[in-house]
Amino acid sequence: MTDPIKVYPPKPSKVYFFGTCLVDLFYPEAGLAGIHLLEREGIEVLFPQGQTCCGQPAYTSGYHDEARAVAAAQLDLFPENWPIVVPSGSCGGMMRKHYPQLFRDTPQQAQAEAIAGRVWELTDFLLNVCHIQLEDLGEPTTVALHTSCSARRELGLAEVGPALLGQLKNVTLAEQVRAEECCGFGGTFAVRHPAISGAMVSEKVEAIADTGAQAFVTTDCGCLMNIDGYAEKAQQAVRGQHLLSFLWARTRKPQQDASRESQP
Repeated sequence: MTDPIKVYPPKPSKVYFFGTCLVDLFYPEAGLAGIHLLEREGIEVLFPQGQTCCGQPAYTSGYHDEARAVAAAQLDLFPENWPIVVPSGSCGGMMRKHYPQLFRDTPQQAQAEAIAGRVWELTDFLLNVCHIQLEDLGEPTTVALHTSCSARRELGLAEVGPALLGQLKNVTLAEQVRAEECCGFGGTFAVRHPAISGAMVSEKVEAIADTGAQAFVTTDCGCLMNIDGYAEKAQQAVRGQHLLSFLWARTRKPQQDASRESQP
């Protein structure tokens, strides 16, 4: 059966925004950049205040009952039939791919399946539903790209990041030799297997640094935290940024900032 995520609907007038734990706690600027990009496309962004975690950390650790309890608290947050956009391939993959399985044979199965069918990773949504056209206002620069395992393998979005960066006339995308390899984060994997995780991220940082790029971008904050944190500890010059933050910074116009400052 064809995955409905590949059947792209018309651009909606509203979306729900699921912010994720790491955006909320560590990278709020990435969430705000995503909201700004959506609003610039003429979309009203609805942010349910009761949202917490998608349940992935417990789920991938084998605690399915606990994951179900966390995930169940999210199901009633999206009552209208608007798309649910998520600035993370891993959280988007959890909600889209695993919620139906997590709630199978429970009273919430139908609701979970309906929610899953409306979930979109945000960069995919901007590119393939909004058909965003980006005007690059930044200085020439070179960046590397890390596409997370969930975005690449679960959601099939390996080409989305390059396509968006390819719209920026002053940005050169440097190809790293380990582009398809995991950074070693893997949520609780990094905690349970620190030596393996550390070896993986060291190779990832070395591959990015070898491109000559001074910066890298990614759409998953877990990968961003892992790669950027290791690079800083290893005293590597390369630094990371969420792709949404990078896109917004290079395409926002001064009048857009001024109009936001004037809003109550």
